[in-house]
Amino acid sequence: MDIETFRNYCLAKKGVAEGLPFGPDTLVFKVMGKIFALTSLDEVPLRVNLKCDPEEAITLREEHPNNILPGYHMNKKHWNTLVLDGFLPNSLIFGLTDHSYNLVIQGLHKRLQMDLENL
Repeated sequence: MDIETFRNYCLAKKGVAEGLPFGPDTLVFKVMGKIFALTSLDEVPLRVNLKCDPEEAITLREEHPNNILPGYHMNKKHWNTLVLDGFLPNSLIFGLTDHSYNLVIQGLHKRLQMDLENL
């Protein structure tokens, strides 16, 4: 998967904005101001950090030891780094992106969840 495909998928989600708060090499995607995905623009192959349920994170790392790693520069219990070198199917990448997005929404204050619903 390339950066444009990943970027377009993230931006198509409700309430998502992108930015470069950590410098020009790290593209960040937020829903209602909370990070759900980060990608390093200078890494080859592309790497993406996504939030993940801790138990599922361990399972995914065991199933894909070369392509799903503990989150780089993140809380390794709650974040995974996906190496997008062609070995992970797009359906899995999109599913894990949805999972991250939904986890962040679940953690939002009720008012922000309502604001998101009304967008």
